[in-house]
Amino acid sequence: MVNAGYASVSFFILLSGFVLSYNYAGRARGGELNRVRFWKARFTRLYPIYFLSLLMSWQMIGPERARYSPGMFWTGMALTPLLLQGWVPPLATFLNTPAWTMSAESFYYVLFPWFASWKRPAQAWHYATQMTVVWGLGLIPGALYVIFNPDGIAHPDRWSYGPWLQALKYTPLPHLASFVFGVLLANVDELVERASHWRLVLGLAGFGGIFFLLELGPRMPYAMMHDGLMMPLFGCIVLGLAGENLLAKFLGLRPLVFVGEASYCLYLLHFNFWNLIHDSHVLEWAGLSRLDPWISYALLIGMALLALHLVEKPAQRKLRQWMGA
Repeated sequence: MVNAGYASVSFFILLSGFVLSYNYAGRARGGELNRVRFWKARFTRLYPIYFLSLLMSWQMIGPERARYSPGMFWTGMALTPLLLQGWVPPLATFLNTPAWTMSAESFYYVLFPWFASWKRPAQAWHYATQMTVVWGLGLIPGALYVIFNPDGIAHPDRWSYGPWLQALKYTPLPHLASFVFGVLLANVDELVERASHWRLVLGLAGFGGIFFLLELGPRMPYAMMHDGLMMPLFGCIVLGLAGENLLAKFLGLRPLVFVGEASYCLYLLHFNFWNLIHDSHVLEWAGLSRLDPWISYALLIGMALLALHLVEKPAQRKLRQWMGA
């Protein structure tokens, strides 16, 4: 299960499409969404922690310079602060590996006002048709990789490397379907009563299905598991958690919500924080190394909460005042 953590990124992309559509689609369809103001708001939400992650990645400059040719190195140095590194597969993970997701998300944010303005289907079955088509499109990149195996890797997994696999995993276009699926899912959400027992059923089925597929491990095609294959199951989970039921109440407990607010900081900075903890040898100095890795996980969460309250929120407020977002 730990080795399948990559699947959470696909869920995050789908969820971001759902949340944005839930909040903005009504205004977009009514022609009331100010695109520039929306983009400014997304920038103020995304960039402060992203910029902090780059500052904390300064130790990676040397290894990256040794890894790439001078031209590629300086291209990475130029594109990464601009959130454009994801469009060059060899540079997608430049400086800070998780940051490729922000390159993709920024692209989806640019497109979102047009996705959100799509006319709502007249009949319920049209929703299923739309989402099935999007799911099918999302399966194509992974299926093509499995069929043609362009990198010649016998059994690809999360540790495998190949230029085509790099493009499949870390560039924006292969994951676009997940984002669009989330946007469409918000329309379906409006059709199901919040207190409907079907939401609980869907949520449990989604979690159960994900657990089953991940337990199959190497027996499942990694390229398709990485994104696309689990899209409907992620959708079931989102619909379940958006309802009024025991599942939603449990994950809505105040301590979990408190930590959940720092999930973006935790995701984007966990690589930096992990290196900081272990390169500083603070655990050995404090005599806590025997508790690793669990003590490190706790420290990561604590540091993410500090980043949320000391960096992300203050910077977001300042940027929104300055930019009029």
